Amino acid sequence: MTEAGSGAATAAGASRHAGRVDPLVVLGLADDALVYAQRLGEWLTRAPEIEEDMALGNIGLDLLGQARGLLTRVGELDGTGRDEDALAFWRDEREFRNVQLVERPRGDFAHEMARLLWFSAHRLERLRQEQQSPDEVVAGVAGKAVKEVAYHRDHATQWVLRLGDGTEESRARMQQALVDVAPYLPELTEDDPVGAPVAREYVEAVLAEAGLGAPPEPRWHARGGRTGIHSEAMGFLLAEMQHLHRTHPGASW
Repeated sequence: MTEAGSGAATAAGASRHAGRVDPLVVLGLADDALVYAQRLGEWLTRAPEIEEDMALGNIGLDLLGQARGLLTRVGELDGTGRDEDALAFWRDEREFRNVQLVERPRGDFAHEMARLLWFSAHRLERLRQEQQSPDEVVAGVAGKAVKEVAYHRDHATQWVLRLGDGTEESRARMQQALVDVAPYLPELTEDDPVGAPVAREYVEAVLAEAGLGAPPEPRWHARGGRTGIHSEAMGFLLAEMQHLHRTHPGASW
């Protein structure tokens, strides 16, 4: 797939980072990774083959590692001194700044590959820009994460091609998955208008190669994740993710 435009997006990112680092922007990048890691963990023992159990589990662990580095830095940037555990387990729903795409309930495997393809394509462009961040911690996390997310994007690409160019059933499921995720895509572009066209170009090239048509324009678009407005699914996700830590505060293993 083409990488055209990535250099321009990175240069624009360096310009965007000329000023102070906003902890809420870093928090959004961290929360996307944290919440999606939680969702991907649900695929363990449920993926179509054992190799995919391992692959999705490892992608989730990559994202969790990115979230840990960024969350600790947020607590330093905002002056609260909160560590990664405090930010992950002791915030309420309205304090999370992730896009709604990553919190949506787990669907079938085609749905997950559509979500992973769009998410990783956009995240890769964001991370390329964050490598130019004046904050050394953010830039360092982004530098390592670029390599990880490039693999995530490639993994989703191969599955979308395989399903789109497979049986009549797999093609139909893949096409429906693209329709299902479409309303949640605009949020990905809100804080990265520079990298968004590059990500979109990449995904559209994948869909064309897979013989999949572009989904119709959705009648509505999700909004508000970056300001703490979430779907019903988010409350259930946090209840599961935070239950043990809140039941036994201060415990260690």
